[in-house]
Amino acid sequence: MKRKVKISFNSPVVLWFSVISLAALIIGAITQGASTRLLFSVYRSSLENPLTYVRFIGHVFGHANWSHFIGNIMLLLVVGPMLEEKYGSSNILFVILATALVTGIVNFIFFPHVQLLGASGVVFAFILLSSFTSIREGTIPITFILVALIYIGGEIYDGVFVKDNVANLTHIIGGGVGSGLGYVMTKNKMARY
Repeated sequence: MKRKVKISFNSPVVLWFSVISLAALIIGAITQGASTRLLFSVYRSSLENPLTYVRFIGHVFGHANWSHFIGNIMLLLVVGPMLEEKYGSSNILFVILATALVTGIVNFIFFPHVQLLGASGVVFAFILLSSFTSIREGTIPITFILVALIYIGGEIYDGVFVKDNVANLTHIIGGGVGSGLGYVMTKNKMARY
């Protein structure tokens, strides 16, 4: 007897995030970057403009080019489904939205002349959140300590010594949001048992 192979939509939030990001990239290419600047990047603009508030979240869907998109989305597709299975779709959506909002507002306030776009803050939130998957009450996993030291330490180093177009502070903030929410979600999950 032959079994049929089924394709499952195993991680709806991460998959929809990826689809929206791909659509934003394609639309950005078609409009020669106009839509990316208008909707999918955050920068200092008037608080009277309603699109300013859209950009506080929308910037995580925008990417500068194909390689920027692939770098972020591949990591999200590797780490995201495991996290969505462990914490649930609504919690992962909350992590994405919280990371987008915090990094968007920080960029808006402190870097008025910098246009921020991309999902790297969300990627770092997921990376740090993933290190909480095996936490037990009263313990801090050594994997969390190592991931924090390696990734956050690397971002601090790059921010100080490497001058590139990478928003290192966004990575650090994303990691902080992922760590904080990971701690809270894990603690709440343990309290239920």
